[in-house]
Amino acid sequence: MSELKIRCRNNGKRISVPFGSNLYDVFALANLRMDYGPVAARVNNKVQGMNYRFYNNKDVEFLSLSSPSGMRTYTRSLYFILAKAVEDIFPGAQLIIGCSVSRGYYCELRIGRPIEEKDASLIKQRMQEIIDADMPIHRIQCPIEEAIEMFDRRGMTSKVQLLESQESLYTYYYRLGETIDYFYSCLLTSTGQVHLFDLIKLYDGLLLRIPSEKEPWRLEEMVEQTKMFDVIREHRRWQDILGVRTVGEFNNAVKAGFATDLINVSEALQEKKLVGIADNIAERGSRIVLLAGPSSSGKTTTAKRLAILLMASGMRPHILSTDDYFVNRVDTPRDANGEYDFECIGAVDTELFNTQMNALLRGEEVELPRFDFQTGTRVFDGRKLRIGADDVILLEGNHALNPIFTRQIPDEKKFRIYISALTTVQLDDHNYVPTEDIRLLRRILRDYRYRGFSAIETIKRGPSVQAGEEKWILPFQELADATFNSALLYEIGVMRDQVLPILEQVPERAVEYAEASRLRKFLAYFRSVPGDQVPPTSLLREFAGGSSFKY
Repeated sequence: MSELKIRCRNNGKRISVPFGSNLYDVFALANLRMDYGPVAARVNNKVQGMNYRFYNNKDVEFLSLSSPSGMRTYTRSLYFILAKAVEDIFPGAQLIIGCSVSRGYYCELRIGRPIEEKDASLIKQRMQEIIDADMPIHRIQCPIEEAIEMFDRRGMTSKVQLLESQESLYTYYYRLGETIDYFYSCLLTSTGQVHLFDLIKLYDGLLLRIPSEKEPWRLEEMVEQTKMFDVIREHRRWQDILGVRTVGEFNNAVKAGFATDLINVSEALQEKKLVGIADNIAERGSRIVLLAGPSSSGKTTTAKRLAILLMASGMRPHILSTDDYFVNRVDTPRDANGEYDFECIGAVDTELFNTQMNALLRGEEVELPRFDFQTGTRVFDGRKLRIGADDVILLEGNHALNPIFTRQIPDEKKFRIYISALTTVQLDDHNYVPTEDIRLLRRILRDYRYRGFSAIETIKRGPSVQAGEEKWILPFQELADATFNSALLYEIGVMRDQVLPILEQVPERAVEYAEASRLRKFLAYFRSVPGDQVPPTSLLREFAGGSSFKY
């Protein structure tokens, strides 16, 4: 039998293996020790399940649960186990695995009556039985029409619609006992590899809890996100209005010629929400409106659109940015690696901001700062401001909702808005599209078009951006007086043809190829939507170009 040469990036060894060996064989020969792994591997910088077999020389990097790709593999496997448990206990029920909320995944279970605590307990018990049985998870390739027929016989409409809209000849599906399912990327190879989970009743559904990526031996700590959950429910109502909840339904609507309708209704729903927020600000007589949200959530465009609506209410808005209150670069705190930490609250001059805002509220005139990013210094160039009874300040930026940033400003003067980009549509009932993916696609497009950054550079910065958000933005979202979902139902269809060529520039030898490949596969599920019907004031224009606003 011929031998292959496999280069293991975990330890730099070159390993000889027989033709047809799988990743488990290579891992054993590599003599690696890995806590909570391996759960998957990058093979030539593309994530594969551990059942992957070698028929050519390859590079391999094994992944544990402490990697984003490893955690996604683990979480998808939990989805499958949950789906089987529901099928076993409630045959014919519809399970919809949805948005990330409260550090878990909110799931709807439609069984013809309200969900009770005992239902969650029964499903959890069945999930544990499946895990204890260490059942194999089989990955099976077949012609796509056979998969469509199998899912159709079982009444799995969302999967049928998703696969019917694809152009592939063959596809993969997964089997767990008698349960079959489709997932857009790899799973664990057996249920016994799941070491930790929880399932509880939450609101009118279920919350699937997962391990912490940083500390896989414990569950993610739950956080109260009542306001965010209200936005999720509102978003679901919007989807019901449009009749588009999954990618299959979206593709069918586009194919039927309703793309322009999807654009117009999505924009109208967002505008209606912003009008309500503007009316609330005017009624309360708020003087300082604070807008915060994670990277690429659309803070800048939201502030500009809100300013127009406030003007229509008889107010004079003034848009400021927290960036202009950065301390001089030499005074910026450094992180554990000795690098400037621009994400932390210490990177902004909270004392100057509070002093100036209180002076404005007293009717005094102040000279506003401007941060010069080229020199890394704060400058004063004569831009002065005095506000009257009808003036309102709109401040957008990462730290706008942090109580430390506005600690000296009376609460009755402030109105807080949290901006997010919640998932637009799901691939199907069991394939949730992470909110982070929507924002990452926006950021890749914006950085390439306006900042000269490649997809590699944007993807590489992703972990540090996300770490900053986890520490300095997300903890304060429940403090908001209003939450605005900036995601648009149609936006992935518009971004698809613009982002794909950027992602295709990422070479296979780059570590970021795995993420680029995953995003390319995700985008390929969507039908393309022409962007010429997108209004010039749309939030999407901030990233895709053609906005009537100046940035």
